[in-house]
Amino acid sequence: MTAAIPAPTDLLGTWTLTRVVRDRWAGERRDVTGTATLTAESPDRVRWTEAGTMTWPGHAVEVQRTLFVDRAASGWLVRFEDGRPFHPWSVGAEVEHPCAPDHYRGRIDVTGHPVSSWRVAWDAVGPEKDYRMETAYDGRR
Repeated sequence: MTAAIPAPTDLLGTWTLTRVVRDRWAGERRDVTGTATLTAESPDRVRWTEAGTMTWPGHAVEVQRTLFVDRAASGWLVRFEDGRPFHPWSVGAEVEHPCAPDHYRGRIDVTGHPVSSWRVAWDAVGPEKDYRMETAYDGRR
């Protein structure tokens, strides 16, 4: 029997967020700590908000973002706050987001049933960016 792929509705709640951004061009690392909260706005829409503090030597900046995950005919689709498509919700498989002039490749991985943690990793490569971003979501409250 194959386990079902977790839907975004399986991740509802508030999670501790830790993110590491490694800028390969600058040779710099930036860390983000904060929270991610996923709430059901309807059976077909999840609001995904993140808030935290990004730090790197000599700096600390508050950061936040909001995404939406909407049920579509082909499954779930992650969208930016303004409604633009970002990528399909595809746990355990590579997803892509062409954002000219750069290109993003990412992956969502989920652990446990019920879900105990999840990870999102992105590589951004192109003429304007070259970085790896890894985010861990742990400790659901």
